[in-house]
Amino acid sequence: MAPLGAMKSFVPSLETSPDLRRAFGRYGTGVTVVTIQTDLGPLGMTANSFTSVSMDPPLVLWSPAIASQRHDAFVAAQAFCIHVLCANQLDLAQHFAAQGHDFDGFDWLAGPNGAPTFDGCLATFHCVMHAAHPAGDHTLVLGRVTHAGEDPDKVDGLIFNQGRFGSFIPIG
Repeated sequence: MAPLGAMKSFVPSLETSPDLRRAFGRYGTGVTVVTIQTDLGPLGMTANSFTSVSMDPPLVLWSPAIASQRHDAFVAAQAFCIHVLCANQLDLAQHFAAQGHDFDGFDWLAGPNGAPTFDGCLATFHCVMHAAHPAGDHTLVLGRVTHAGEDPDKVDGLIFNQGRFGSFIPIG
């Protein structure tokens, strides 16, 4: 297939995996932190692989990397909370991207399903595990939303695009 304009065309392979990662990164996403309660205490993970799936039943999806040390705990969890982050919550996103056990310095309460819940987010989705499916180097985790909340006064979400964090700038 001939490239269009300045478009760089390639066939996904081990040799072109950096190109594929860059191409995937062109799709800007919101940023979430997913939390669970474990026998050892609370655990969190930053994820930008989040989407709504169904209204009836209410389902959401996110996908932790199998290579993550936190993967197995999240896939085994029966309940979790997904927090859609505000633009001013970059510290929360960076913290739980690097590690997951240290909740010091972040205010949280146990949510309706027991999962740690942070205040000040755009939205929260408290879920029970609906299904987990292997998908290459990730697992697709489907959660059934049992409780949701949103803050109508907050409008600026944290965005991840091309390896950088930012926020939405309206153009109209």
